[in-house]
Amino acid sequence: MSNEHLLIVEDEPGIAHILRDYLVREGYQVSLQDRGDQVVSLVKKENFSLILLDIMIPYVDGKTICKEIRKFSDIPIIMITARVEEIDRIIGFELGADDYICKPFSPREVVARVTAVLRRTFKNPVDHLLSGGGIQINKTSRIVMVQGNEVGLTPNEFEILSVLMGRPNRVFTRAQLIEIVQGYSFDGYERTIDFHIKNLRKKIAVHLPGEQIIQSAYGFGYKIVF
Repeated sequence: MSNEHLLIVEDEPGIAHILRDYLVREGYQVSLQDRGDQVVSLVKKENFSLILLDIMIPYVDGKTICKEIRKFSDIPIIMITARVEEIDRIIGFELGADDYICKPFSPREVVARVTAVLRRTFKNPVDHLLSGGGIQINKTSRIVMVQGNEVGLTPNEFEILSVLMGRPNRVFTRAQLIEIVQGYSFDGYERTIDFHIKNLRKKIAVHLPGEQIIQSAYGFGYKIVF
């Protein structure tokens, strides 16, 4: 039996109950919430391992909820939406979402996504310490320090930085980063790496102003240079 406690934020009872049943069948503990205005206080009170968050939730929308949660927690968030436009995917990742699922979807796909996100978030690393260029990563405690200052990263941002830090000067393609970080890939997903990199650069630049540690290989991918 899994110890992970998941929160499903979804106002359509049919969808919420189907997802809960599939996830419970896999051994997860699951709570449901159908009001956006109660989510942030609930997350602060309960020790959830992951949130499945519908964007079009009543009272407070999912994007606002995601933004508020990212102010105090790096809990994995998978956003769910009926909108398939690229702009929604972009906004979701810029706010710190870890994955993105469009309706209609297969419940089995959601279970696979949840399992993949939790696996990469809580996996046991082999090389638990990485450092260079003023950045230090402890992969056991999942703490990132930049010039002695702790920097909060989402699980995806943490994994991307860890991959780049583990092989300085090596260029990783977007497809390689997706495969390493997500554990799977699908059409249209590679460009989301750009937004994770953008967020990483912003967070690092707060403590390393004027330095471009993460560099682009135009039309190819990214590398880290110390």
